[in-house]
Amino acid sequence: MTESSPQPLAAPRMVSPAGAVPLIGQPGVLFIDVREASELAQTGTILGALHVPRGSIGQRADPQNPDRDEALVAARHLVVFCAVGMRATLAAQTLMALGYRDITCVVEGGFAAMQQAGAPTA
Repeated sequence: MTESSPQPLAAPRMVSPAGAVPLIGQPGVLFIDVREASELAQTGTILGALHVPRGSIGQRADPQNPDRDEALVAARHLVVFCAVGMRATLAAQTLMALGYRDITCVVEGGFAAMQQAGAPTA
């Protein structure tokens, strides 16, 4: 790789639902629920999580966008989750492309598995 070549993006860290639960409520950690509003209406979400549907994560997280979500920009560590793991992974890749680096994806069952692991919900 030459000096002028762009640096490859590192993959987001992956964590099991049980591994994510202890992060809930930690200072500087923001959980992001990328499921659709209809899913949240049926099941609720993790207590304190920010709802940003997968389709709007790029706009709401872009530090250059005047309509960005300040909670995303201010968070030190982002934990992204969805129903299964696929949308969370895609959202994490979008966040990394925007310059976010401290990102964890919840995989292996997403929201329902975090509930089973004892995550508080709202």
